Amino acid sequence: MSMDNDLFADAARDVLADQCTPHVVRAIEEGGRTAEATTALWVQLEATGLADALLSEDAGGAGLGLGQVFGVLEQCGAHALPLPLGETMVARALLAQAGVARPAGSIALARGEHLANGGLRCALVRSGQVAAAVLVQTGTEWRLLNTADAQGAAQALALDAALTWTAVQVQAAPAVEVNGALDVRTLQAAVVAAQMAGALQAVFDRTLQYANERQQFGRPIGKFQAIQHQLAVMSEHVFAARMAAQLGCSAGHDGMGVVPDRLRVATAKARCSEAALVVSELAHAIHGAIGFTEEYDLQLFTRRLHAWRQTAGSEAYWYGVAGEALLHHQGMTLDIVRRITDVDTVLLKP
Repeated sequence: MSMDNDLFADAARDVLADQCTPHVVRAIEEGGRTAEATTALWVQLEATGLADALLSEDAGGAGLGLGQVFGVLEQCGAHALPLPLGETMVARALLAQAGVARPAGSIALARGEHLANGGLRCALVRSGQVAAAVLVQTGTEWRLLNTADAQGAAQALALDAALTWTAVQVQAAPAVEVNGALDVRTLQAAVVAAQMAGALQAVFDRTLQYANERQQFGRPIGKFQAIQHQLAVMSEHVFAARMAAQLGCSAGHDGMGVVPDRLRVATAKARCSEAALVVSELAHAIHGAIGFTEEYDLQLFTRRLHAWRQTAGSEAYWYGVAGEALLHHQGMTLDIVRRITDVDTVLLKP
């Protein structure tokens, strides 16, 4: 990761630490798209230029690749950002490449299905209740649809939604020419894995702090060997997941490009999803009952980790992708490992 990329990550950290506080996250979860906090936070994010980081310099962006904005995506997870900044970055890059004007506001990514009446339905749109638009893939067709026009139904996580558009709305929506081999699930998984890496680190940091502050039997609970063992297990998963997530965002030896390598994404999303279960479980075990309360901030991160684990496929799906690649590979298994891990070591900067 170069110094320039560090600057983007630092910019994201600064604005999110100041503007995306737990109070703001709760306000957006409660009010959705129409909440004042939603508009105010997105205005601040737009002002940083982060949403356009993947656009070429000629298009008004920074000309970065997905691997170079890993730190930005990681900070989104580390602050439980309730707006789809990462997906907006990818969507705007695809829209620019297709020559389609970008809409104002944030853009979610989703898979959809055509209905018999000509309409279109997305069974699950992450951040569907706060995004201004959705870039939807149905087979080989991609369309940019406004969320305000859709008929919506709330889903498990506060900001998610199932959205349906009529045939007239679908036909009026701009079609987006995207590489036929590109899969929205792969794009979304790469972004989500990076966000999970940030959230996992945040959960670990909060748990470690709690273990050092919580007193029991006259000393911090972090002094007990059983708690130390749990923290060690958490640490292993957190750092392994972060390394995998960095690999998932790399499109080549230099990390350039918006389209990630599918096999690397499979490794990243599977490892981060696996870590989400273990780290969340141990964090709540160490915190005890207080960790489950609504007013305690830990749940802002663990709820997202559980939701992101299922987003774009859980570890079971992506292990299947990796296994299929291995079965169809003609050669040594080591070649597959090298293909996944043979990236510029600068991308794996701690």
